[in-house]
Amino acid sequence: MKHNKVGSVMTTEVVRATYATPFKEVARLLGEHRISGLPVVDEDDKVIGVISETDLMIRQAETPDPHKPKKRHLLASLTHAGRTRAAKSRARTAGRLMTEPPITVRADDSIVEAARTMAQHRVERLPVLDEENRLVGIVTRRDLLTVFLRPDEEIRRAIVEGVLVHALWLPPLSVDVFVTEGVVTLSGDMERKSEKEIAVSMTRQIDGVVAVVDKLTYRMDDSRMRPDEPALHGVADNWLRKL
Repeated sequence: MKHNKVGSVMTTEVVRATYATPFKEVARLLGEHRISGLPVVDEDDKVIGVISETDLMIRQAETPDPHKPKKRHLLASLTHAGRTRAAKSRARTAGRLMTEPPITVRADDSIVEAARTMAQHRVERLPVLDEENRLVGIVTRRDLLTVFLRPDEEIRRAIVEGVLVHALWLPPLSVDVFVTEGVVTLSGDMERKSEKEIAVSMTRQIDGVVAVVDKLTYRMDDSRMRPDEPALHGVADNWLRKL
């Protein structure tokens, strides 16, 4: 079963900065290209940090107003977050302004893996690296959402060929597969419970699947059998142990 890779949806022309790029140049790049962030790279094109619009806003928000009395936040300035914020408020270059270490993905990572990374770290874009950790692209939330534009018939074909035929060695018509707006309904009678669980689990991982409606039944419950019993041996063994 193959997943679409990040490299297939990423943007290869990446707006970037270096450690010494001036603050105003960073602001100009973001505004001119209408982007919310960019990576910072070293002389080998390796990503050393990222800058977002929020980082620039900190710089402006923390600039003291000469017409107002100076605020005292002694306790806040002693925390790690406070020290980081204070440092960014004085930043004059991208290297001082950036957030590090950067959150990145690789071009050969699946779109599902990239989406999980974005959600986990609550970021809107990820620098994409090659096998030598060099910057080759940028991927955004919008790029990843393109996977859900996959046609229903293409999704159905991927389930029949990738899950039923190649993974479970079943005849292509042994299970009824219906796909509507990315929602997959599986129905039919399978031999073992383990095969039913594998079919549902693998279907959920197909690119473009929004949800799975499980209407499958099974003839034999092999979930409590010992691994050395004959009923458990077969193509589903490896997948069963992963569930």
